Amino acid sequence: MTRAFIAGIENQQKNFPYLMKELAQLVAANNLEVVADFSQKLTKPVAATYLGKGKIQEIAEAVDHYQAEYLILNDELSPTQIRNLEKETSLKVLDRTELILEIFSNRARTKEAQLQVEIARLKYQLPRLRGSITARLDQQSASSTSANRGAGETKLELNRRTIQHRIDFLRRELKSIEKEYDIKSKSRRASAIPRVALVGYTNAGKSTTMNGLISLLAGDKKQLVLEKDMLFATLDTSVRRLTYPDNKTFLLSDTVGFVSKLPHNLVEAFKSTLAEVREADLLIQVIDVSDENSKEMVATTEQTLEEIGAADKPMIYAYNKADQAGITFPSVEGLQLTYSAREHSSIEQLAAMIKQFLFKDYRTFTYLIPYTQGSYLERLNVQANVLSTDYTEDGSKVTAEVSPRQADYYARFLVKG
Repeated sequence: MTRAFIAGIENQQKNFPYLMKELAQLVAANNLEVVADFSQKLTKPVAATYLGKGKIQEIAEAVDHYQAEYLILNDELSPTQIRNLEKETSLKVLDRTELILEIFSNRARTKEAQLQVEIARLKYQLPRLRGSITARLDQQSASSTSANRGAGETKLELNRRTIQHRIDFLRRELKSIEKEYDIKSKSRRASAIPRVALVGYTNAGKSTTMNGLISLLAGDKKQLVLEKDMLFATLDTSVRRLTYPDNKTFLLSDTVGFVSKLPHNLVEAFKSTLAEVREADLLIQVIDVSDENSKEMVATTEQTLEEIGAADKPMIYAYNKADQAGITFPSVEGLQLTYSAREHSSIEQLAAMIKQFLFKDYRTFTYLIPYTQGSYLERLNVQANVLSTDYTEDGSKVTAEVSPRQADYYARFLVKG
């Protein structure tokens, strides 16, 4: 495995050890091995090199001993800082932003995610051009407009315009996909099925929680989503329709995980993917209670929710991995659940909390549906929790628990008194 150093500047950050630990996890997620870490206390980064001369020399002297090939920094660096560090250490240098972009690029599977990641990468590269352009960009450029400009235009200007043209092209492609998503989204809203979204720090156990709910309420292994003990194991949003035994139904989505210092360009690019979060009726924030940095993880998640316009959504705080933390579970306090996503009674408790929140406005009514209106009876049996059915001379007398929308729909058959 390719070896890497990680390094960062403490810069009076209280959560610096946590950020460095997270950086090491991100490096591992990118299939690199961290062989040594370096930190330095500075009030601010050195303008030309980020790190101070002494620390750079220490790193350069350690290269041969550790056989390292990469140096990965905890912050976003300027192009000048990266060039100077590469020159002085003989290592390939990545900053935190580029590392996360690489991970996302390697993990993107759907066309939408691939477009989103490429837009973010190109926006990161645009201010970092040095007068040359890769063959990949030349191949991807779908326009010859750059060849029509005056001969006096610099290569750097050509490169910038080529990248900007590519970004514009990708945005148009993404728009067409977003239109398809909007159509599906409108259909879901029209169905009035409540929506729940799992959110939280990457690797907190969202996918495991989702699979637990799928197993409990759907029982179909084909609907299970990928689980992997790795940051950003998947970038694709998964949506499943789940139904309780009494016919109450909701849509559950598992979204891309969050991480500290998530590049702004990525948050912008993934806003359409995160629309599932903005449109949800209820959020479940999954938190790894066994991690000593869980408070920082909650802060990271809520900052990202603020960025995408979903900070005001009702939320269940689901403190996962209680079994690893030695905490009694499952236990409930208001909208807080302490649980283990791999334990059946924990998932049952979470399912009960979701049900209690989503369906609190449901009411029980009795309807008399004429035999000539059999389609209404059939629909009621499928959609509602039918408590009893009696067949009378005038039609089917049905007592059922229904949503406010269903109550309006069947109001003409309501038995009063």
